[in-house]
Amino acid sequence: QVQLVESGGGLVQPGGSLRLSCVGSGSAFSFNAMGWFRQAPGKQREWVAVFTSSGSTTYADSVRGRFAISGDNAENTVYLQMNNLNPVDTAVYYCNGQKNGVNFWGKGTLVTVSS
Repeated sequence: QVQLVESGGGLVQPGGSLRLSCVGSGSAFSFNAMGWFRQAPGKQREWVAVFTSSGSTTYADSVRGRFAISGDNAENTVYLQMNNLNPVDTAVYYCNGQKNGVNFWGKGTLVTVSS
């Protein structure tokens, strides 16, 4: 059974930084792409960033220039370095892995940006 487990969330002050990690296990394959989504209270889940098996990265406009995604698709790991955080970044962050059109999800890690 494929599992994605996130870690690294927590409480941070505005302007601070956090690094999220996601490790996949239980699969006999490597994901085509891994990425991050987030869901703020009362809002729909939104895409944040993606890292493909070719090493390319893409970001949502709201985080470009502040967040950096990296990882190793062969190892089914992905990271999200988040800098200059502000309260609108408060959300549960979910790790996503994609393989041949099938999505796999972690359970999420909470990031709270507050003074």
